[in-house]
Amino acid sequence: MLSKSGDHHSVPLSVLLKRELANEKTERPELLHGQANQSKKGEDFTFVKTECQRVLGDGVTTYSVFALFDGHNGSAAAIYAKENLLNNVLSAIPPDLNSDEWILALPRAMVGGLLKQIKNSRKKILNILDLFWHIFFSAAKTSGTTVTFVIIEGWVLTVASVGDSRAVLESAEGGIYYLSADHRLDCSEEERERITSCGGEVGRLNAGGGTEIGPLRCWPGGLCLSRSIGDMDVGEFIVSVPYVKQVKLSSNGGRLIISSDGVWDALSAETAFECSRGMAADAAASHIVKEAVQVKGLRDDTTCIVVDIQPPEKPEPLKPPPKKQGKGVFKSIFGKRSSESSSQVDKEEYCEPDVVEELFEEGSASLSERLDSKYPICNMFKLFACAVCQVEIKSGEGTSIHAGTVDSRKLRPWDGPLLCLSCHAKKEAMEGKRPSGVSRLAGYGRVSRRGITTVDHTWMVVIFPKLTGPTYSYTLMWARAQACVRADFGVN
Repeated sequence: MLSKSGDHHSVPLSVLLKRELANEKTERPELLHGQANQSKKGEDFTFVKTECQRVLGDGVTTYSVFALFDGHNGSAAAIYAKENLLNNVLSAIPPDLNSDEWILALPRAMVGGLLKQIKNSRKKILNILDLFWHIFFSAAKTSGTTVTFVIIEGWVLTVASVGDSRAVLESAEGGIYYLSADHRLDCSEEERERITSCGGEVGRLNAGGGTEIGPLRCWPGGLCLSRSIGDMDVGEFIVSVPYVKQVKLSSNGGRLIISSDGVWDALSAETAFECSRGMAADAAASHIVKEAVQVKGLRDDTTCIVVDIQPPEKPEPLKPPPKKQGKGVFKSIFGKRSSESSSQVDKEEYCEPDVVEELFEEGSASLSERLDSKYPICNMFKLFACAVCQVEIKSGEGTSIHAGTVDSRKLRPWDGPLLCLSCHAKKEAMEGKRPSGVSRLAGYGRVSRRGITTVDHTWMVVIFPKLTGPTYSYTLMWARAQACVRADFGVN
């Protein structure tokens, strides 16, 4: 992991022994939450469900869900989302996954499952976040809603969002990180360009005489968001593709604030965290809403959910951080080392570095094209299968298609597409690579920098049985086989 300061400090032996003991039984955080609301239109809704069990009776498989829905043009879409979101998400996750696999599958499935449903809306297969598309047809036509949907499993947070209800995390050391995107047209040049390139118009309300007022809006319809759930009356330019982000906290924990625009229009993230410093989660949520209303008045529904993610041995409210750190969207792995010497640390309780690791981030509205070309959506739930032969890959027996050599480290689904050892060797053969000390790859033919110079007929029959037969000459078979392998592996 990367350190913010880049300093290196020795770790006391007592700390190392504690880590070994901790590894025998992974400690799960304690979640303390609170929420508050001041209503103007009655279109904000929240959903909170803690201690959910993936396997009934197994306390180790618990997770918690926190969601906020900010409706507009009525509450139908927001109510439908609140009542159906979790069940639709859970019904789409493959069964019989262990905890690590379940976490790894969640963010990619949120994106890929939705895109698969968009491409073929007539299919009745519910995959992860199919709700976003299902609501689009089922809820009231003119009603819409934002969605900020958070699943916390252990120290891992997975967030899916559309609209302008934001989720912001503050680590125990004071680093502020944005876990959702703001899909207001005023905030995203990329979204404005997407709409205009598709034939839509972006502009403000015309008050007459050439005077424009209010926020940027998408026309037809006049919605100021580029992404939402519902809003069938505004046309195809408003999409429901969510921004998805997954991060892992260190065991130091942190505080998560999920709020509607009634809060964020009045308070910055820094102000929201600062004004609620040292308060319990329920008191913090109430105080943030109160502060927002005092700043701008009750012009809109104002809702806030606060979740404290804390080590189990530290149930008290989060204390003020000793030093503020940088803020912004994750670009790498962040951490901070203590500046105390090892002798001082031995005398005092050692604190683990504040580390927040980004595991997944995706939010492009054009993601479907990239997934089609790089990793077929049909393989989304085959977490550890070869992208070519579909054989199951065991730990330490495969590699990423983008890796230069076989990687023996633990495979992760987001490293994919993944290749088994056999298909990886064939890929390298087509690229003209030769393993050290080997002049001829068994079953592949001679290898040169220009690729395969001869092809073993047996190998070709096994891999390309449809290319063999009385009408194919050996030369034609060789050419076709080489072309197919190059196409499969993206070799030019």
